[in-house]
Amino acid sequence: MASSQVETVSTNADKAKLGLVVVLVLASLVGFYLLGKQGQLAQWGALIVGLIAAVVVFVSSELGKQFVAFGRDSWREVQKVVWPARKEAIQMTIYVFVFVVVMALFLWLTDKTLEWVFYDLILGWKK
Repeated sequence: MASSQVETVSTNADKAKLGLVVVLVLASLVGFYLLGKQGQLAQWGALIVGLIAAVVVFVSSELGKQFVAFGRDSWREVQKVVWPARKEAIQMTIYVFVFVVVMALFLWLTDKTLEWVFYDLILGWKK
């Protein structure tokens, strides 16, 4: 019997950090709209400072650390990908377009043939 482990936010400190992140994001949005009369610099300053503070708090939490590690691992995997050369990419794109056109014609012909068989020959519903 295989046991699956589900990792969740377990400590109260991490829960508090994630709650603080939500509060900071909401506070920065509220500050942005409440500081409308103060000018755009104050608006955008409040928004950006609040969002940066939320990101800093999130990254310091366990979930944030796992997210950053996932991002690093993903970037490492993307760097391992062998991308096709331009010529090969163009050839494959042309193959796909040709296949789509051929399939569209095949399906159209099949549809029209079945329409002719059922409506004209079997039912006698001439247009």
